[in-house]
Amino acid sequence: MARPHRVWYQGAIYHITARGNRRTSLFHNREDYLTYLNLLLEVKEMSPFILHSYCLMTNHIHLQLETTTYHIKVIMKELHSKYAVYFNKKYNYIGHVFQGRYGGELIEDDRYFLEVSRYIHRNPLEASMIECLSSYEWSSYPVYVNLLENQYVYLQRTLNYFPDPKFQNYKRFVEKTTLQDKEIETWLQKS
Repeated sequence: MARPHRVWYQGAIYHITARGNRRTSLFHNREDYLTYLNLLLEVKEMSPFILHSYCLMTNHIHLQLETTTYHIKVIMKELHSKYAVYFNKKYNYIGHVFQGRYGGELIEDDRYFLEVSRYIHRNPLEASMIECLSSYEWSSYPVYVNLLENQYVYLQRTLNYFPDPKFQNYKRFVEKTTLQDKEIETWLQKS
Protein backbone atom coordinates (compact mmCIF):
# COMPACT_ATOMS: atom_id res chain seq x y z
CA MET A 1 0.00 0.00 0.00
CA ALA A 2 1.39 3.39 -0.99
CA ARG A 3 2.11 6.05 1.60
CA PRO A 4 -0.21 9.04 1.56
CA HIS A 5 1.23 12.17 -0.01
CA ARG A 6 2.17 14.97 2.34
CA VAL A 7 -0.05 18.01 2.31
CA TRP A 8 1.93 20.96 1.00
CA TYR A 9 1.25 24.51 -0.05
CA GLN A 10 3.37 27.66 -0.08
CA GLY A 11 3.68 28.84 3.50
CA ALA A 12 2.90 25.44 5.02
CA ILE A 13 4.49 25.05 8.47
CA TYR A 14 5.54 21.66 9.83
CA HIS A 15 6.82 20.04 12.97
CA ILE A 16 9.44 17.79 11.42
CA THR A 17 10.82 14.85 13.38
CA ALA A 18 13.32 12.21 12.35
CA ARG A 19 15.00 9.46 14.36
CA GLY A 20 18.24 7.57 13.91
CA ASN A 21 17.84 4.14 12.33
CA ARG A 22 17.14 1.54 15.03
CA ARG A 23 17.07 4.51 17.43
CA THR A 24 20.84 4.82 17.17
CA SER A 25 22.68 8.12 17.55
CA LEU A 26 22.57 10.62 14.73
CA PHE A 27 25.26 12.73 16.39
CA HIS A 28 28.36 11.36 18.06
CA ASN A 29 30.29 14.57 18.57
CA ARG A 30 30.32 18.32 18.05
CA GLU A 31 31.41 18.02 14.42
CA ASP A 32 28.29 15.96 13.62
CA TYR A 33 25.94 18.57 15.10
CA LEU A 34 27.73 21.38 13.28
CA THR A 35 27.68 19.46 10.00
CA TYR A 36 23.91 18.97 10.25
CA LEU A 37 23.39 22.67 10.93
CA ASN A 38 25.72 23.68 8.10
CA LEU A 39 23.87 21.36 5.73
CA LEU A 40 20.64 22.97 6.88
CA LEU A 41 22.01 26.34 5.73
CA GLU A 42 23.25 24.87 2.46
CA VAL A 43 19.85 23.36 1.68
CA LYS A 44 18.15 26.60 2.73
CA GLU A 45 20.19 28.48 0.12
CA MET A 46 19.20 26.02 -2.63
CA SER A 47 15.57 25.51 -1.57
CA PRO A 48 14.58 28.46 0.64
CA PHE A 49 12.52 27.91 3.76
CA ILE A 50 12.03 29.57 7.14
CA LEU A 51 13.20 27.79 10.29
CA HIS A 52 11.29 28.90 13.40
CA SER A 53 12.88 26.52 15.91
CA TYR A 54 15.02 23.42 16.10
CA CYS A 55 16.47 20.95 18.55
CA LEU A 56 19.03 18.31 17.67
CA MET A 57 18.92 15.49 20.21
CA THR A 58 21.37 12.61 20.27
CA ASN A 59 19.20 10.19 18.33
CA HIS A 60 16.51 12.40 16.80
CA ILE A 61 15.78 15.88 15.49
CA HIS A 62 12.96 18.42 15.70
CA LEU A 63 12.49 21.25 13.21
CA GLN A 64 9.69 23.82 13.08
CA LEU A 65 9.95 24.68 9.42
CA GLU A 66 7.91 26.88 7.09
CA THR A 67 8.10 26.28 3.36
CA THR A 68 8.16 29.06 0.80
CA THR A 69 8.34 27.86 -2.81
CA TYR A 70 9.74 24.34 -2.39
CA HIS A 71 7.81 21.26 -1.29
CA ILE A 72 8.79 19.95 2.13
CA LYS A 73 9.79 16.60 0.59
CA VAL A 74 12.43 18.34 -1.57
CA ILE A 75 13.90 20.13 1.44
CA MET A 76 13.99 17.09 3.72
CA LYS A 77 15.24 14.70 1.05
CA GLU A 78 18.15 17.00 0.24
CA LEU A 79 19.02 17.65 3.89
CA HIS A 80 18.87 14.06 5.08
CA SER A 81 20.52 12.62 1.98
CA LYS A 82 23.48 14.96 2.42
CA TYR A 83 23.74 14.18 6.13
CA ALA A 84 23.53 10.42 5.52
CA VAL A 85 26.37 10.60 2.99
CA TYR A 86 28.50 12.57 5.48
CA PHE A 87 27.66 10.27 8.40
CA ASN A 88 28.21 6.98 6.56
CA LYS A 89 31.48 8.17 5.09
CA LYS A 90 32.80 9.49 8.40
CA TYR A 91 31.92 6.37 10.41
CA ASN A 92 32.46 3.86 7.60
CA TYR A 93 28.84 2.72 7.79
CA ILE A 94 26.51 1.55 5.06
CA GLY A 95 22.74 1.68 4.90
CA HIS A 96 20.11 3.96 6.31
CA VAL A 97 21.01 6.64 8.82
CA PHE A 98 17.42 7.73 9.48
CA GLN A 99 14.66 5.38 10.59
CA GLY A 100 11.99 5.46 7.92
CA ARG A 101 10.40 8.57 6.54
CA TYR A 102 10.61 11.77 8.57
CA GLY A 103 7.51 12.83 10.48
CA GLY A 104 5.84 15.99 9.27
CA GLU A 105 2.91 17.29 11.31
CA LEU A 106 1.21 20.23 9.61
CA ILE A 107 0.83 23.28 11.88
CA GLU A 108 -2.33 25.09 10.87
CA ASP A 109 -3.16 27.37 13.78
CA ASP A 110 -1.43 29.80 16.12
CA ARG A 111 -2.04 27.71 19.22
CA TYR A 112 -0.33 24.65 17.76
CA PHE A 113 2.50 26.83 16.43
CA LEU A 114 3.26 27.98 19.99
CA GLU A 115 2.83 24.51 21.48
CA VAL A 116 5.31 23.05 18.98
CA SER A 117 7.86 25.79 19.68
CA ARG A 118 7.60 25.14 23.41
CA TYR A 119 7.73 21.36 22.97
CA ILE A 120 10.82 21.51 20.75
CA HIS A 121 12.69 23.77 23.13
CA ARG A 122 11.76 21.75 26.23
CA ASN A 123 12.88 18.45 24.66
CA PRO A 124 16.37 18.20 26.24
CA LEU A 125 14.95 19.13 29.65
CA GLU A 126 12.14 16.56 29.41
CA ALA A 127 14.74 13.94 28.41
CA SER A 128 16.74 14.82 31.58
CA MET A 129 19.79 15.73 29.51
CA ILE A 130 20.11 19.17 31.09
CA GLU A 131 18.86 21.19 34.04
CA CYS A 132 18.83 24.60 32.35
CA LEU A 133 17.22 25.00 28.92
CA SER A 134 19.47 27.82 27.82
CA SER A 135 22.53 25.61 28.34
CA TYR A 136 21.62 23.19 25.55
CA GLU A 137 23.82 24.18 22.64
CA TRP A 138 22.02 22.26 19.88
CA SER A 139 18.71 24.03 20.16
CA SER A 140 17.43 27.39 19.00
CA TYR A 141 16.23 28.18 22.53
CA PRO A 142 19.35 30.16 23.59
CA VAL A 143 18.68 32.47 20.64
CA TYR A 144 15.16 33.14 21.87
CA VAL A 145 16.31 34.11 25.34
CA ASN A 146 18.86 36.46 23.81
CA LEU A 147 21.98 34.58 24.76
CA LEU A 148 23.48 33.74 21.37
CA GLU A 149 23.42 34.92 17.79
CA ASN A 150 22.17 32.36 15.32
CA GLN A 151 21.92 32.38 11.53
CA TYR A 152 19.54 29.44 11.35
CA VAL A 153 16.28 30.66 12.88
CA TYR A 154 13.76 33.39 12.21
CA LEU A 155 12.56 34.68 15.60
CA GLN A 156 10.03 37.33 14.66
CA ARG A 157 6.95 35.22 14.00
CA THR A 158 7.25 33.41 17.32
CA LEU A 159 8.17 36.47 19.36
CA ASN A 160 5.29 38.46 17.85
CA TYR A 161 2.92 36.37 19.98
CA PHE A 162 4.41 37.95 23.11
CA PRO A 163 4.26 41.48 24.51
CA ASP A 164 7.40 43.41 25.41
CA PRO A 165 9.79 42.37 26.75
CA LYS A 166 9.34 39.61 24.17
CA PHE A 167 12.42 37.54 25.05
CA GLN A 168 11.53 37.40 28.75
CA ASN A 169 7.88 36.59 28.09
CA TYR A 170 8.81 33.81 25.68
CA LYS A 171 11.22 32.45 28.27
CA ARG A 172 8.45 32.40 30.89
CA PHE A 173 6.16 30.64 28.44
CA VAL A 174 8.68 27.89 27.66
CA GLU A 175 10.20 27.39 31.09
CA LYS A 176 7.01 27.18 33.08
CA THR A 177 6.81 23.57 34.25
CA THR A 178 3.15 23.08 33.42
CA LEU A 179 1.04 25.18 31.14
CA GLN A 180 -2.72 25.28 31.23
CA ASP A 181 -4.79 25.65 28.06
CA LYS A 182 -6.11 29.00 29.24
CA GLU A 183 -2.54 30.33 29.59
CA ILE A 184 -1.83 29.61 25.92
CA GLU A 185 -5.08 31.36 25.03
CA THR A 186 -3.97 34.37 27.10
CA TRP A 187 -0.72 34.65 25.12
CA LEU A 188 -2.64 34.39 21.87
CA GLN A 189 -5.04 37.14 22.93
CA LYS A 190 -2.14 39.44 23.79
CA SER A 191 -0.58 39.10 20.34
